[in-house]
Amino acid sequence: MWQVMAQRLTESWQTIPHFYLEAEVNATALKIWRAKLLERPGEKVTFTDLIIKLTAITLRQHPRVNASWIGGFIQINPDINIGLAVAVEDGLLVPVIHQADQMGIRALAARRKALVSGAQANRLSLTDLSSGTFTISNLGMFDVEHFVAIINPPEAAILAVGAVRQVPVVVDGALAVGWRMKVTLSVDHRVADGASGARFLQTLRRFLEHPLLMA
Repeated sequence: MWQVMAQRLTESWQTIPHFYLEAEVNATALKIWRAKLLERPGEKVTFTDLIIKLTAITLRQHPRVNASWIGGFIQINPDINIGLAVAVEDGLLVPVIHQADQMGIRALAARRKALVSGAQANRLSLTDLSSGTFTISNLGMFDVEHFVAIINPPEAAILAVGAVRQVPVVVDGALAVGWRMKVTLSVDHRVADGASGARFLQTLRRFLEHPLLMA
């Protein structure tokens, strides 16, 4: 597994012209949304689940970032299938939540939990690992503040998510304490340019800071 992962990532790094866009997000509304969801019975919802859902909604509006580079051409993918990078004992797997934009948040959380458990137990099917159109790598649970990720071909982009942290911020000219999170988008420049990536990140940031806008 490690050899396959190493080969794919080496190929990605050597053949894909990566560029990176970073944004700092006000995560206060995200924390409040999750806290309200946890008050209700049902599947436990994580920050990753919320980010997957909001990213899927954002990709609806920015199909170029959900595209693929195949055979020298750009392929626009009709479905939004979010891959989630999962560390396992022998390497890295990317199980896929298919049509994530059409799932409710609790159904998405249940699917994410099942896929992560399946990856760690080495019992995922080929379908579970195929047809991804965009990947998210979240290292926030390890207190990683910021990182960049290598694109998972043939996808056009991957989102690296850092920890939600309580930090000093300036609000209306005054010093305060706020919740912030850094996200970094890696993009294949053959598929999307800087402006396309920036518009995607701008929309995603707006949804992360104001989740009710996705309705």
